Amino acid sequence: MKIGFIGLGIMGSRMAANLQKHGYSLVVFNRTRAKAEPLLGPCGTFSDSPAKLAEQVDILFTMLAHPDAVEQAALGANGFLGQLKTNALWVDCSSVNPSFSKKMAVEAAQRGVHFVDAPVTGSAPAAADAELVFWVGADAADLERIRSLLLCMGNKIVHAGGHGMGTSMKMVVNLLLGAGMASFAEAMALGQGLGLSQKMLFDSLLGAPTVAPFLASKREKIESGNYEVEFPLRWMQKDMQLASVSAYESGVAMPLANVTKEIYRLAMRDGHETEDFSAIYEYLSNDSDFATTDQSRRLPAMTQLHQAN
Repeated sequence: MKIGFIGLGIMGSRMAANLQKHGYSLVVFNRTRAKAEPLLGPCGTFSDSPAKLAEQVDILFTMLAHPDAVEQAALGANGFLGQLKTNALWVDCSSVNPSFSKKMAVEAAQRGVHFVDAPVTGSAPAAADAELVFWVGADAADLERIRSLLLCMGNKIVHAGGHGMGTSMKMVVNLLLGAGMASFAEAMALGQGLGLSQKMLFDSLLGAPTVAPFLASKREKIESGNYEVEFPLRWMQKDMQLASVSAYESGVAMPLANVTKEIYRLAMRDGHETEDFSAIYEYLSNDSDFATTDQSRRLPAMTQLHQAN
């Protein structure tokens, strides 16, 4: 069994490395070859294009930034989908919207290729430690073909249903992560604006039933002001945008999510796009336009938010 891996960013590089740690040899491709270098050697070879990679493998993993990147790699010039063998299996771990996954499943089936959507929950440390959660949309038989591979990269697999159901769960999970982080940041800003210390707020709120458990892992970043990226803010904004698109497609109203995704967009405009998504705290903190008691500074920011919507 030969395995291919396309997309060696923050998550993909760590996932591919864990497959190698379990003895699997990989054929890899990344637009920036330098990111692939740590994986090359006895257990890793680099392919010049997605198409050339596809000719060599039985199972292909993709971990790319957004739907356009996935579609380009699959169906664009030198795309892999037309070159995969009949009955090969394509596992897309990218964070995309459910309707896109269903579209790719159809494209794959037309070419005799099996498709699995298997996006993950977990940031860079979880990817490095093989502690990712896989949300899988697939035929049961296809999941069994790759179960052992997924368990090289993660510690939990949830079979959510057929094609698109894995990405559906991912949309729900990341909506909660993005909204929860922004809500916590705003609550912290209010508390500090009322004179409570940051330490008092952290000590009192973290672990309380009103606060999501994952927020405890963001304390050090916020206290130090060092938002070294684990999950980039720009990709959180992208996922919330895709959740909004999915809501529109399914006739679901999401007023809170739509406001929150625009706050993340404004934080990107303010220079936080490549930082960890917890940097939304920095944007909404007491030093920002949103939390300040100086109304002359607050008004332009609120006007900017109104215009973004």
